[in-house]
Amino acid sequence: MSRPLILAVAQFAPAKADVPANRDRIAALLADALAMTPRPHVLHLPETAFTGYFVEGGVRELAMSAGTVADELQSRFVALAPAGATLDVVVGFYETWRSTLYNSVLYVTLGGDVPVIRHVHRKIFLPTYGLFDEARFVEAGRDIVAFDTTWGRAAMLVCEDAWHSLTGTIAALQGAEVLFVSSAAPARGTWPRGDDVPGPSSVARWERLVRDIAEEHGIVVSLANLVGSEGGKMFSGASMVLGPAGDVRLRLPVFTPAIGAAHLDLRDLVRVRADMPLLADLAQALPSLHAQLRDAVDAQASRTSTPQWDAGDGTMIGAPRGEGAGDAAGLHAVATSGDTHATTSPTTHAASAPTRHVAQPREHGGMLVIPPAPVAGGAPPSLDIDAALVERWLVQFLRDELRRRGFEQAVIGLSGGVDSAVTTWLAAKALGPERVIAVRMPYRTSSPDSLAHAQLVIDALGVRHRTMEITAAVDGYLQHEPDADGARRGNVMARMRMITLFDQSARHRAVPLGTGNKTERLFGYYTWHADDSPPINPLGDLYKTQVWALARHLGVPSEIVDKPASADLVQGQTDEGDFGISYARADTLLNWLLHGWTPDELVARGEPAAEVRLVVRRLEGTHWKRRLPT
Repeated sequence: MSRPLILAVAQFAPAKADVPANRDRIAALLADALAMTPRPHVLHLPETAFTGYFVEGGVRELAMSAGTVADELQSRFVALAPAGATLDVVVGFYETWRSTLYNSVLYVTLGGDVPVIRHVHRKIFLPTYGLFDEARFVEAGRDIVAFDTTWGRAAMLVCEDAWHSLTGTIAALQGAEVLFVSSAAPARGTWPRGDDVPGPSSVARWERLVRDIAEEHGIVVSLANLVGSEGGKMFSGASMVLGPAGDVRLRLPVFTPAIGAAHLDLRDLVRVRADMPLLADLAQALPSLHAQLRDAVDAQASRTSTPQWDAGDGTMIGAPRGEGAGDAAGLHAVATSGDTHATTSPTTHAASAPTRHVAQPREHGGMLVIPPAPVAGGAPPSLDIDAALVERWLVQFLRDELRRRGFEQAVIGLSGGVDSAVTTWLAAKALGPERVIAVRMPYRTSSPDSLAHAQLVIDALGVRHRTMEITAAVDGYLQHEPDADGARRGNVMARMRMITLFDQSARHRAVPLGTGNKTERLFGYYTWHADDSPPINPLGDLYKTQVWALARHLGVPSEIVDKPASADLVQGQTDEGDFGISYARADTLLNWLLHGWTPDELVARGEPAAEVRLVVRRLEGTHWKRRLPT
C-alpha cells in the first residue's frame, strides 16, 4: 500500500527587514500551494523567510516567537483555504525563545481551530567565515530531533547544519523519513564545469551534499533556498527534492522565484533500504562506533585545552616561528602614499602563462615511471568563467538591487574602456536601454578614442546619453594649484567626474553604477572617494581578465576589448605600464594569494619572486583604501 506525500517547495526573495511585506509574500505562496492539484501536504520555505538573512544587529527587533509565527500563518491560511483544509508548513525565521535569539525553522500544521506546532529546530552550526558572521547575532542550537507528523516522521536542519554529515545521520537514526533543509545560501563559483547541474558551482556542491545525505541514509531530502540580492550577495535558489536513492525529484530554477511540488511515495524508503541497507549497517555498528566517537571527542578536547610542549626548545608545538610568511623571500608589505592611479614602473610586463616545475615521466623496465611533483597542495579556483552564467547572474543582481532601493533608472560614466562598456551592456539588459543614462565626461587631454569608443557602445545599445566636458571645472580649481603634478590632476579629474555623475543621478532619480573591477580594487588602482563611490558595482568581484572574457561574450566591440587598458588621466598612460605587470599575471597571482597561498609558497611553485613581491606590495600597501572610515 502506497504512502503518498505531496511536498511543495518554494523559493522567493524576502524584503530585507520588512516583516509585513514578507508576511504578504508568504501568504501568496500559501495561496499558490492551495491552488495546486492535487493539493500538497507540506509547503517548505527557506531560512529567514520572514526577514531576509543579512539583517545582522536587526535580529533583536525582528525576532519572533514560534507561537507568533504559527498564529500569523494560521490567520492567513484560514482566510485563504476552503473549509476543512490543512497544510503543514516548514518556514525559517529569527526566533526569540527564553530571552535568547536563534536562527530557527518551524514545522506547523495549519487549519483546524488552532495551529499545531510539531517542532522548532534551532540552527546548530553558525558560520563565521568569509561573508558570514552569524554567531555575533544569534546563539547556537543544541539538538537534532526527529518528530511525528500526520503523514510520517520528519527532521529539520538549517543551512550549514547539513554540511556536517553527522547531522543527517542523527536525523535518520531517529527515524526521520524526510529531512527538511532550509537555507539562505549565497551563490558562488563562476567557472565552467563538466556536470549538467545548472547555475554556479555552489549549486552543484549543494546538490552533491543533499544527494549524499539522501542516498547514504535512504531518506527524502528537501532543500529550500532563498533567491534575490541582499548586501551585494545573490542567493542562488535552485531548491530541490531528492528521493531516497539520491535521485532528483524536483529542481527549481537558479536565481528565480518559483514554487513546485514533488509527488512522493514513502514506501520507496523500504525498497531503497532493502537494496542498500547502509542505515541498518550503521545502527548495528553504532555501539562500538559510539565508544570510538566518545574517545575522539575526549582526545580533541585534550588537544585544544592542554598546551603541547616541544621538549627541545620549550616552545609549543604548532606555534609560529620567525616573522611569518614572506620573510625568507623578503616579501614585506610596503606602504604607499597618495590615492591616485600612481605610476610604479615605466615598463609593461608582457603577459605570460604561470610558471610551473612539471615532473617529466620516464620509462624504466617497460613501465612508465611518473616522479612525484616537487610541490603539492592543490590550486585555487580557475579564473575561467561561464560567461553566460555571469551575464545572467549580474543582470538579475542589477534588477534586484534597483528594485530593492526603489529606483528604475541607472546612470553610468561611460569612458570608452571595457569596464564601463560591460557595465552599460549589463544595465541595458537588466533595465532596458531607455532606463540607462550614459554620461561621457572628457577632459581636454583625453584621448579622442575614448569618446569614439563610448559612442560605439551608445550606438550598439541605444541607451540615453549625454556628453559633459569637465575641462572648465577641473581647470577652474587647478588654476589655484599650478604646481600640481599629474597624479593630483588625475585625482581632481576623477572626483569631478563623480560629482557630475551623482548630480546627474539626482536630476534623473537614477542610481549611479560603479565600473571598477576586482583587480583594480585589490591594487588600489582607483581614486579614493571617486571611482569607488557608486553604491552598486556589478563588476566588483570580477578580475580584469574575467571582465574581458565577459565583454567578448556580450559582444562589446573589439576596438574596446582589445585596446590597452587605461584610466586616461594622463596622456600615454596605461594600467599595465603603471603596474609593471600584466593583468593576466597579476590576476593569476592575486587568485593564489587570496585563496590562502603565501608568497613563499608561490615562489616555491615556480612563480617569479620579483612578480610576487610586486603584487604583494600592491595588495598590502593599498589596504587602507578598502577600509571603511575610522
